[in-house]
Amino acid sequence: MSKPYFTSTRPWILLTVVAGSMLMAGCTPKKVETTTLNIGFQKYGILPIVKARGTLEQALAAQGVQVKWVEFPAGPQLLEGLNVGSVALGEAGEAPPIFAQAANSNLVYLANQPPAPQAEALIVPKTSNLKTIQDLKGKRVVLNKGSNVHYLLLKVLEANQLKLSDIEVVYLPPADARAAFERGAVDAWVIWDPFFAAAEQQLGARVLATGKNLVNNHQFYLADRKFAQQHPDILKTVVNELNQTTTWVSQHQQQAAQLLQQPTGLPVEVLNRSISRMGFGVQPISEEVAKQQQFVADAFYQQKLIPNKIDIQTALLKATP
Repeated sequence: MSKPYFTSTRPWILLTVVAGSMLMAGCTPKKVETTTLNIGFQKYGILPIVKARGTLEQALAAQGVQVKWVEFPAGPQLLEGLNVGSVALGEAGEAPPIFAQAANSNLVYLANQPPAPQAEALIVPKTSNLKTIQDLKGKRVVLNKGSNVHYLLLKVLEANQLKLSDIEVVYLPPADARAAFERGAVDAWVIWDPFFAAAEQQLGARVLATGKNLVNNHQFYLADRKFAQQHPDILKTVVNELNQTTTWVSQHQQQAAQLLQQPTGLPVEVLNRSISRMGFGVQPISEEVAKQQQFVADAFYQQKLIPNKIDIQTALLKATP
């Protein structure tokens, strides 16, 4: 029977010795190291699809790596888990890593999906009299504070010569925002998929603006800095598997929607629409993507959403010579 040999202070790495049978045979025990990779995921996205298909476990088995999946309700909580060491890797949108970095997190950007600007939008009820962004003057607009769509709202207003002070902003998480939107307590909602697709399909919500030509709306894969530095081979396998999974999703959207139906509780038709707006493909962070992420961080600092100006470059994983 195996017995513990060494356990790190960070639970994402566990080394064990397989020694029992060798001791019984009178042999000198041989140390066999096994790494456990804890991955943080949310109900929607590429990672729950990877989890459901089991392909990452297969890809990492040859490297002696076991995968443990840890679910989080949203990006900020996931990145807190990354910061305290309960997970070594996870996925989030543009905003959560900016807030985490501003709080001196130990995260590094590992990879990203291509832009998905049409996967978030400013919407109004189907019976609304609002027809243009200019019509929002003096109206109540609800959104999740400090999220990707907060940046979208800033860019939508800027593109239409409006300021935040021209509207009344209401900050609510998605579930509460939808309730307020349904009962007419707010005039517009800035939201992302799959909540956006659900509002279109189930409520008949109308789109006043998407992120097209305004924002990128990247999905980022982030890692614990120490783990990333110590295990580049593991992370290379992970990125490769993520890339292959997005290719599979792009070619099998109905099957991907079915895999997401149980964790999200959403109908397949809603998930189909949402998946169709994803960015397919996963690649290491480029200088251009880092520059775009810096724009988002600077906008949040200017709006006093983060306490200090941050440099995205310091959170990039530098290649070793």
